[in-house]
Amino acid sequence: MSITRDYLDRILIARVYDVAIESPLDAMPLLSTRMNANVLLKREDLQPVFSFKLRGAYNKIHHMRLRGEIQNGVIAASAGNHAQGVALAAQRLGLRAVIVMPTTTPAIKVNAVRRRGGEVVLHGDAYDEAYAHACQLSEHEGLSFIHPFDDPDIIAGQGTIGMEILRQHPDPIEAVFVPVGGGGLIAGVAAYIKHLRPNTRVIGVEPEDAACMHAALAADERVILPQVGLFADGVAVKQAGAETFRIARACVDEIILVSTDEMSAAIKDIFDDTRAIAEPAGALAIAGLKRYAARTNNATGTLIAINSGANMNFDRLRHIAERADLGEQREALFAVTIPERPGSFLSFCNTLGRRSITEFNYRYNDRRDAHIFVGVQLNAGASEKETLIHELQAQHYPVLDMSGNEMAKLHMRHMVGGHAQRVEHEIIYRFEFPERPGALLQFLTRMGAEWNISLFHYRNHGADYGRVLVGIQVPSAERQGFEGFLKDLGFPYWDETDNPAYSLFLA
Repeated sequence: MSITRDYLDRILIARVYDVAIESPLDAMPLLSTRMNANVLLKREDLQPVFSFKLRGAYNKIHHMRLRGEIQNGVIAASAGNHAQGVALAAQRLGLRAVIVMPTTTPAIKVNAVRRRGGEVVLHGDAYDEAYAHACQLSEHEGLSFIHPFDDPDIIAGQGTIGMEILRQHPDPIEAVFVPVGGGGLIAGVAAYIKHLRPNTRVIGVEPEDAACMHAALAADERVILPQVGLFADGVAVKQAGAETFRIARACVDEIILVSTDEMSAAIKDIFDDTRAIAEPAGALAIAGLKRYAARTNNATGTLIAINSGANMNFDRLRHIAERADLGEQREALFAVTIPERPGSFLSFCNTLGRRSITEFNYRYNDRRDAHIFVGVQLNAGASEKETLIHELQAQHYPVLDMSGNEMAKLHMRHMVGGHAQRVEHEIIYRFEFPERPGALLQFLTRMGAEWNISLFHYRNHGADYGRVLVGIQVPSAERQGFEGFLKDLGFPYWDETDNPAYSLFLA
């Protein structure tokens, strides 16, 4: 019997709807217009545990119980989504469930497992360490181990998603994009779809720093990655499963790799079209779909992506929002050198024109040159960035594109500043001004060029008001005139010169 025929039978008799819903297949009109294709999103984030994982978990535990294979309860190792599925399945079937989770698991997933009655054991930094510990506990306590992906019953349960997709969209499908961790989801979906619609492409999507299935298919054998990135913790697996690899090698057309920035941008795309917030692993498929559409000029058919989950800590949204615009090439980061003299900031901003400034960081260094870190909003993507670089260079500004510099994006943008050794007569003020396109340029224009700016920090947070911290060199004899200037400026301001944070870190 062929792989696909065997799994077709397993999927058709899978027991999932005691706990799972048939998730909707939603249109994504905004992304469809941008991609020039019919983009649909399979909403597994709407499951009772906000992830597809309960399908396979319940199917496995249900069949094990029927076969009399469970004596003292079940145990699983999981970064969170499989854990919630196992906990819910065990709760529904009246069984004890022990879940071993990496210590790096988001608190929202840990707490969700506990609410389902699961006994949580935190162990190790990644899935593989948690898995090894769960195997030990399984033997010691006589608990039945529920593998998160490398099991036929698990794979068949996840394969019901493929069955639903073909039922919900009976018309031709160009490609289905599937997030890949250990491979359980793509194995089930690919086996079902390839049996019934062999011309539909099934494409896996993995993070660049956690691409175990991509590495396995390239090597034509399972490999163990030395380490994996944890941004998409739901797919942070070092080795694909043996059974999932066997199916993927026969049924998966390709694996696309995407970056953290691309996943962040995909989270925003999903939010823009559905007002739902996907976790990074849940947005993987959309990120891969976008990369596929960008490289395929004739990708005008139906493209379906599986949103596999929405279990994410709220506090991660700040980091994701920062990376989303970079991933979509809606923001560029530059290091620019300008002359250190009064009015140079204003001249530089005039070169930028009415483009929205997302960030502006500077600290006095010497009397000749000023090095600034600036973020600029882009409306036309990479082409506009190249145009802006040429415009700056035409004004003799040395420019370094930092948009792809990981250290700059993660750290330097928050660290520009520090103590200045030779700055004289510096006073520190904090300002607020109405936030709109060109607002920063207007602010600098009203400040004029009478006094030298020695420190500048601005970040557009998408709020109604822009907030700027400015260091200005004003000799004591000119302070009265400066006070009059502040009153005429018309913006709310606060003198922060005596703020202890300034004396400790900036003075």
